[in-house]
Amino acid sequence: MSFMNDELQAKENNNIPKDNSTNFNWIGKPVKRIDGAPKVTGELKYMTDIHYDEMLWGKVLRAKYPYAKIKGINTSKAEALDGVAAVLTHKDVPGFNGFGIVVPDQPVLAEDIVRCTGDAVALVAAETEEIAEKALSLIVVDYEPLAPVTDPEWAMSNEAPLLHPSGNIHSYVEIKNGDVEKAFAEADLILENTFYSPRQMHAFIETEGGWGILDENGILTIQCPGQYAFRDRMQIARALGCNPNLIRVISSPHGGAFGGKDEITVQIYLALLALHANGRPVKIHLSREESVIAGIKRHPFKVEVKTAVMKDGTLTGHKVRAVADTGAYASLGGAVIALAIEHAAGPYKIPNIDLEGFCVYTNNGISGAFRGFGVNQVCVGIETHLDMIAKHFNLDPIEIRKKNAYKQGEYSSLGHLVKSSVGTHKTLDAAQNCDLWINQDLYKSQPSEPWKKRGIGIATSFHGIGMGIGVPDYGAASIELLPDGYFKVGVGCEEIGGGNSTVYAQTAAELLKCELSKIKVVQGDTNETPDGGTVTASRSTYTGTRAIGTAAPKMIALLSQAAADYFQLPLNKIVHSDGLLYIKDQPDSSLSYAKIFDYLYENRKNTRIEGHFILPKEKGEIKNSGGAPHHLYGYLTHVVLIEVDTLTGETEVLRVVSIPDAGRVINPQGLEGQAEGGAIMGIGYTLYEDVVIENGIHKTKNFTDYIIPTIRETPIIETIPVDEFEPSNPIGAKGIGEVVMIPIIPAITNALYDAVGIRIKHLPATPERIYKEIQAVGNSFVKSDR
Repeated sequence: MSFMNDELQAKENNNIPKDNSTNFNWIGKPVKRIDGAPKVTGELKYMTDIHYDEMLWGKVLRAKYPYAKIKGINTSKAEALDGVAAVLTHKDVPGFNGFGIVVPDQPVLAEDIVRCTGDAVALVAAETEEIAEKALSLIVVDYEPLAPVTDPEWAMSNEAPLLHPSGNIHSYVEIKNGDVEKAFAEADLILENTFYSPRQMHAFIETEGGWGILDENGILTIQCPGQYAFRDRMQIARALGCNPNLIRVISSPHGGAFGGKDEITVQIYLALLALHANGRPVKIHLSREESVIAGIKRHPFKVEVKTAVMKDGTLTGHKVRAVADTGAYASLGGAVIALAIEHAAGPYKIPNIDLEGFCVYTNNGISGAFRGFGVNQVCVGIETHLDMIAKHFNLDPIEIRKKNAYKQGEYSSLGHLVKSSVGTHKTLDAAQNCDLWINQDLYKSQPSEPWKKRGIGIATSFHGIGMGIGVPDYGAASIELLPDGYFKVGVGCEEIGGGNSTVYAQTAAELLKCELSKIKVVQGDTNETPDGGTVTASRSTYTGTRAIGTAAPKMIALLSQAAADYFQLPLNKIVHSDGLLYIKDQPDSSLSYAKIFDYLYENRKNTRIEGHFILPKEKGEIKNSGGAPHHLYGYLTHVVLIEVDTLTGETEVLRVVSIPDAGRVINPQGLEGQAEGGAIMGIGYTLYEDVVIENGIHKTKNFTDYIIPTIRETPIIETIPVDEFEPSNPIGAKGIGEVVMIPIIPAITNALYDAVGIRIKHLPATPERIYKEIQAVGNSFVKSDR
C-alpha cells in the first residue's frame, strides 16, 4: 500500500488538464446514469425486496416509554409460541452491548433503562411476519416509568435528571476570534434574533431493513443499506465479540439515505438473529411507523444570533449561541454541532466572532446525520441578518454579500487562511445576472390572484468537504482488469442515490482510455472494495474521483509494462491510445485490453491494483472547535421566487435558481439532479416538515401526518454551475451533496419578507405561522402596490 503525496499525484496525472478544459471524452459530459435503467424499470432489486427460501422474519420490540427503568424481562411465552426460532435480549449480546459512530452510548438491546421509544429491548425471529409480531406481544417487560426530559434548555439545568452518567450536555464547542464586544460597542447597527428549526425526517422510500445469513464456513453476511460498510462491520464485530474478517457487509444499493443510514440501523440485530437461525436467512424490514420512531432525525436547533454592522454594510461582529437536541443518544450529534458552529458566520470575513454550541441529551427520539449536518440550522441567522441589514441601509442584497465574502487566499471569520478554491463571488455574480434576478420586478408583478403576493429572495452558503481535523479521512479505489478487457472499479463509497457510481465510471473511463461501457463499478461491499471511508460530509465525489485518479496511472503503467514485455521492447516504445497499446509507429501491432489480460493471466501476473490517498486537512485545529476548519468547502447561492396567499398563509415556491460551486463538474446531468433534489428537500424543510414529539411520544406517525413536497410543489429549477477547479484533486472536483439544500432555506424566508413584510423565525413556515405574522404586521403592507 502506498500513499501518494500531492506532488507525485500531479506528476502521475499530468495528462489531466488542470483548467476547465472540455477536451475530454467522458468527464464533463451529461452521461445518463449507469444505474438509471434498472432503477426506473424495477429490474434492480433493493435488499429489502429480496426473499430467500426458508427465510425467517425478524422483529424488534421497542420501548413502551420514552424514559423508564427496566425491572425485568420475561420472554417465556414468546419462546413457547409455535413458529418462533429465537427470542433474544441483552443477555444474548456476546460482545459489547452498545453502538454509536463516535460515542457507543446506545445499547444494542436495553438492559436496565430505556431513554426513548426507539430503544430496542428484545428481538424475535419466526417463520412468518405474523408469528414474529405475535411473539413480540407475548414478551413481558416490567417498567418503572420516569418523567421524560424533553426541553434541551432545561436538560442543561441542575434540576434535570441525568440521562447519561456524563451528564446531559453531550458536547460543547466554541470558536472565538477578535473582540466581539468592542465590535458591538462601535457598530452603526446591531441585530439580535432567535431562530428555531424543526426535527426533519429523512423520508427515504426504502425504510431500514436487510438480511443476515451465517454460512456453513462460519462467515456472516449482512446485506443492509448503510453509508460505510467497513465501519458497520466494525460495529457488528464489536457487538458480537468476533473477528471482523468473519463478517461481510454489503451496503449498496440504497433506496435513499441522506444521512439517515450513516449510523447502525438494523445490522447488529440481523447479525444476532442470524447466529441463532441455524443457517437460515433472517430478514428485518421496518414499517414506516417503526422507522419514524426508531430512525434518526435532523437535530432541532435553537439559535440566538447577534450581528454588528457598519452603515456601509461591513460586518464587524457576530455572536451565536446554538442549542441542538440530540435526543437520547449521541450518534453524530457532537460532530453536527461542531460543523454548525464552524459555519455559523457564513462564508464571510467577519473580524470579530463569538460562536458557541451545545449538543444536549433529551428523551426526544434520536438525532443524527442529515444532509447539511447542522449548517441548515445556523445559516438562517446570518443570511436573514444580511437581508435585514440591506433593507435597513438600502443596500443591494447581493453587493453586501460580495462585500463581506472571503476569497481564496483571504482569512475567514474563523481566522484561518482559506487555501482551497472559493466560488462564492462567482455564484453571486451568476445570481446577479440570472433572468430571475434581473427581471424580478416583472416576475413579482404577475401574481396568480389579486390577494396573492410574490417575493424574491437570495441567500448564499457553504459546506465543508471531508471529515475535518482530528478524524481519519482517506480515500481508496481498486481497479482490476477482467478477462473480457473490461475494468472492475471498486470504490468503498456507497451509491445512496446521488449518482456517484456514474461519476466514478466517467472518471475511470477517461483515465483508462476506454469506453464507458467497459467500466463496471462495484461499491459498498467489504469483500470487493478497499476501505474508502463513509458517504457523508459531501466527500464521495471528491474522494472517489481522486482515488480513481490515484489508481488509474498504476493500471496504465501495468498495461504498458505488459505490452512492453509482450513485444520484448523497452517501455518507451509502447504507445497507448483509444483502448489499445501498440509499438510506436506501428499501429497494426496493437494489443487490446482483453489480449493483455490473457498475457498477464498466462504468465501469472497481477491484474489488480489499488490507489490510496489521505484527504487534505488544515495543520492546526481551532481550540475547542471540534475539528474546524476544513480545508475544502463547496459553495452555493440560491435565488427563489415565491407566491403567498394572504388569505390563508399558504406559500408556493414558483422558481429556483441554484448556482453551485462544485469544482470541476464531472456529470452536468448528475449535478442538476443533486441541485434539484436538494432544492426540493430545502423547500420541505422550510415550509412543511416537522416530526412532532410531545412528552417523548411521537405524534407524527407516518406520511399521513408528515408533509413532504410532491411533484405538485416542485418549482421550475434552473441550475447554473460555476466551474472552480479544485487543485488538490487531479480531477478538479469537489463535493456538492449537502450545500444544495442549505441557502434555499433563508432565501425562501427572505422572499417571504419581500412578498408580505414578515420575518419567520420559527420553521417550518407553515400557513398558520405565516398567516398570523401577516395579521400581526397589518394589511397595509400586503395591500400596497410594490
